[in-house]
Amino acid sequence: MRADRLIALLLLLQTRSQITAAEVAVELEVSERTARRDLEALAISGIPVYSTAGRGGGWRLLGGAKTDLTGLSSDESKALFLAAGPTIDSSPELKSALRKLSGALPETFRADAEAAADAIKIDPAGWGQVGGSAPTHLDTLTDAVVSAHQVKLTYNSPRTGTSTRSVSPLGLVTKRNTWYLLANTAKGMRTFRVTRITKVQVLDRPVDRPNDFDLEAEWDRIVSVVEAKRGDLVVELLADPSMLAPLRYQFSGRIEIGEPLPDGRLPATITEFGPKPLAAQLAGYGDTIELIDPPDAVVAEFVRLATELRDRWLRI
Repeated sequence: MRADRLIALLLLLQTRSQITAAEVAVELEVSERTARRDLEALAISGIPVYSTAGRGGGWRLLGGAKTDLTGLSSDESKALFLAAGPTIDSSPELKSALRKLSGALPETFRADAEAAADAIKIDPAGWGQVGGSAPTHLDTLTDAVVSAHQVKLTYNSPRTGTSTRSVSPLGLVTKRNTWYLLANTAKGMRTFRVTRITKVQVLDRPVDRPNDFDLEAEWDRIVSVVEAKRGDLVVELLADPSMLAPLRYQFSGRIEIGEPLPDGRLPATITEFGPKPLAAQLAGYGDTIELIDPPDAVVAEFVRLATELRDRWLRI
C-alpha cells in the first residue's frame, strides 16, 4: 500500500471508534477491495488493528477512539515511519500528516520514529540498470541506523576482497532497488553496497555522527561524483519516440533530448564512461535507435556483442 494512504488510514482509525472497509473506501477515494486490503496489510504488519465480523462490525484501533496512538509500540512506530519516510519529499500532505502523527506519539517513542523517517532515501534514478529484491541484512542495518549503534561489517569488495570493519551507519539509500549504506568510518564517509555485506554485528557503541551530516545532501554529492566519472564518452543518436521513456529511465541524468525531427525521431546525446557499458545498454534497442558517427571503439563493441550472441545461439 502507498505510504501516504497508510498514514491517512491510521489517522482515520485514530479518530473513529470503528470504521468499515466501505467507509474507508469513500474517505480515501479507493475501491472497497483496496480499502480492505490496506486494512489487512496494517494488521499483518503489526499495527494494533483488529476487525469484528457480522452486522455492526468493522475495524478498530486498539485503545479506542480517543487513543493518542499509545497503542503503538516503539517498534511499530518505527516501522510506520520507515514505510512513510522515503516518500515525504514528494508529498507535502504526507509530510504534514507525519508531523501530526509524531506529535501524537508518546515522548519515549518520538525520537526513534522521527529517526526512522530520516533513515532511508529513495533515489528513483538508476545507474543504468535495475536492481533486485531487498538484500539479506537490510532490516538489521535499518535498526542500527535508527538506534544509532555502530556495526561490524564483513564486506566483499570487488576491488580489495573481503574485509571486516566497524562503521557508524548514518543512512540507507535505495537507487532503483539497489541498496546502499552510508557510514562514517575511520577513513571518513564511505558508501557500501548492501548486497556485498555478508555479515552484520550490531555493537554496543553509539555512532560517530558528524554534526553537519544530512543524508539527502551527502547522497547528492556521491551521485555527482559517480556521474562525473560516467561522462568520459559522449555519443549522439536518433531515437524512435516510443523509446523516449526507456532511454530516460536507463540514462537518467546522462541524456539530453532535442526537438523532434520531421520524420518524428528524436535526437539525443548520452554520456557514459566507456564503450562496453554503452553498447551493452543500447544493444537491446535494436533498430529503434541510430547512432550518429559513433566512435570506432563503440562500433567494435557492438560487433563483439553481436558475434558472441550469434555464435552462442547457433550452437544451440
